[in-house]
Amino acid sequence: MCDTLMPMSLKIDQDHSRFRNIVRGKIRQNLRRYISQGEMLGRKGKDLVSIPIPHIDIPRFVFGDKQNGGVGQGAGDVGDPVGGQEQDGQDGAGKAGKDAGDHVLEVDITLDELADILGEELELPDIANKGKSRIIAAKDRYTGIRRVGPESLRHFKRTYREALKRAIASGVYNPAIPIVVPQHEDKRFRSWKEDLEPVANAVIIYMMDVSGSMGDEQKEIVRIESFWIDTWLRRQYQGLESRYIIHDAVAREVDRDTFFKTRESGGTMISSAYRLAAQIVDQHYPSEEWNIYPFHFSDGDNWSMEDTLTCVELLKKEMLPRVNMFAYGQVESPYGSGQFIKDLKEHFAADERVVTSEIRDRDAIVGSIKDFLGKGK
Repeated sequence: MCDTLMPMSLKIDQDHSRFRNIVRGKIRQNLRRYISQGEMLGRKGKDLVSIPIPHIDIPRFVFGDKQNGGVGQGAGDVGDPVGGQEQDGQDGAGKAGKDAGDHVLEVDITLDELADILGEELELPDIANKGKSRIIAAKDRYTGIRRVGPESLRHFKRTYREALKRAIASGVYNPAIPIVVPQHEDKRFRSWKEDLEPVANAVIIYMMDVSGSMGDEQKEIVRIESFWIDTWLRRQYQGLESRYIIHDAVAREVDRDTFFKTRESGGTMISSAYRLAAQIVDQHYPSEEWNIYPFHFSDGDNWSMEDTLTCVELLKKEMLPRVNMFAYGQVESPYGSGQFIKDLKEHFAADERVVTSEIRDRDAIVGSIKDFLGKGK
């Protein structure tokens, strides 16, 4: 029986692997459309995301009417159509139906798989983190067997084996009544060792301008892009935290939901967001222990050139010495001047730690992600 089951099990594994490869191929083929349209973001769990995969037909059994017989049953000649007479309308003609076609399959894929597909498609390099070593993770690893230990770690197979050996050696074992009762000296327990290893952790600090010129479409672009940035960085680091700052003339820290749904108006002082981000880093994320990624999204308007110069000073003195990189994404808006990205390029043209990207519309999200993540910082 085991010989029969093993090949079948192997075939199932092979078929499942083949199907996963087909799914990965479909996702990769349509990845840019998924990103620009945000289709993958509809149902997202803790570790899985459900995505629509078109044009994959899943084989399945279809049972016919019991009264009609089956294949190989009943009267008929070689060459006769299986299942009865040929149907009219084989060329697709016929009455219009009212039901939707069954052509779209939703599949669950892990965020790690999704990150791998993103990295392959955009040719993203693995990130060379800053070699953090102060954050230590302890992991227990089973290394052997010993005679003492807690009952929760008792090794049942080894214990039974020792009891059987003792019963046979002492002559009390009866094959007709194969009852073996382990004694205290028969018990064996798993032993473990605690391994300490450094863990590379990272924090993303998202900042977004929520002044009146940043509309719903601009925020949706930021939402889509931040999902993919999160997905890639979570693949690169064992621990990733996200913090969210919104600002108009004043900055404040909020949760993720508020970050993407806040409607505000008024002027814009970008320096307020940079100052708050620097405070968060000071208080919670020492640069010798964390990989730090500030991302700022705006339409490029700022209150004054004086505030822009304040932003430049904050970046030079407070932010850049501590972060892996500073990313600025400028979302095009019919109401924004777009000046801020020009100022950043002027002041930081030679500084590779400052990465800027212009995001004209949803189709530009893919290029923007590669701008930010393509250098492996």
